[in-house]
Amino acid sequence: MSRLAVLFLALSSAAFAQSPQRGGALPQPLPLFPPGNWWNADISAAPVDPNSSAFIADVGATRGMHPDFGGDSGDSSAPIYGMPFVVVAGSQPLLPVTFDYDDESDVAAPGRPPGYPIPEEAKTQQKWIEGGLAGNDPNADGDRHMLLVDRDNRILYELYALHWTGSQWTAGSGATFALDSNARRPEGWTSADAAGLAILPGLIRYDEVYGSVPIHHAFRVTVRHSNGYVFPASHRAGSTRGALPMGARLRLKASKDISGYSEPLRRIFQAMKTYGLIVADNGSDLYVSGTYDTRWDNDILNPAFASIKGSDFEVIQLGWQESARTVGRGRAVRH
Repeated sequence: MSRLAVLFLALSSAAFAQSPQRGGALPQPLPLFPPGNWWNADISAAPVDPNSSAFIADVGATRGMHPDFGGDSGDSSAPIYGMPFVVVAGSQPLLPVTFDYDDESDVAAPGRPPGYPIPEEAKTQQKWIEGGLAGNDPNADGDRHMLLVDRDNRILYELYALHWTGSQWTAGSGATFALDSNARRPEGWTSADAAGLAILPGLIRYDEVYGSVPIHHAFRVTVRHSNGYVFPASHRAGSTRGALPMGARLRLKASKDISGYSEPLRRIFQAMKTYGLIVADNGSDLYVSGTYDTRWDNDILNPAFASIKGSDFEVIQLGWQESARTVGRGRAVRH
């Protein structure tokens, strides 16, 4: 190979490494956030909440789970399932965003200049924003989350209801998280999610499901209505009496037999036993969130998830913390 060809390949590789990558390699170590973070807490021995049965009855004891993720739907009005995430370099330009909930949104990430590292492609190209439609699409609706990881500065940026007006980026809310910190949102603050939590660390990802090691984090789940919030959440999204609060954790019962599922599915369901599900938003009951990835096979995922019912779960002590393990702490904040 000539020196010119070698130089061209080197420059091309460097340019690719600096380019935003949908579904790119997340910065190590994984899982995201420190081991003591609530997303990574082992809840297998946490106490069951005394109202667990009533909470499960409210969700639906016979209701099956559903994987709220996949690949392309084939419908141009809603072209993708699941949430895309984008990995960017620390040199990615930071752009200003105007927020509807500006009093609960972050203008800048810790130690970084103001702005969010939104790629130019997101303005006009599909599949950079949840739902798949471009930022400038006037008909785009839905939650329209955008999840961005600055791999060099180790910061997670998350946006909700993101739109490009032609002259500026607007969003419902935005939140930033330092990947080396366990800092929570201020009490009463939302994030890009109703509960005030980060979204990306709770998504089921293809690389971990079809990897060779166990999954070491909890998953994001939605319920149709909620009541207040408990640790680790910081924000409420409803006040329906008898409903689960934001931040509640569901655990797949240890007695649930998962031996008949394929190894990738067992990896998912075992994580639900060890790390559980965290209620993060209102939506459909027992919809578990994951990434947009065209390699997902929903003909495998859908029936497997549906076979696991609400009655297969229990709710652990509301507000339980790994460091405290004290019954009665962190009870729901009611509004």
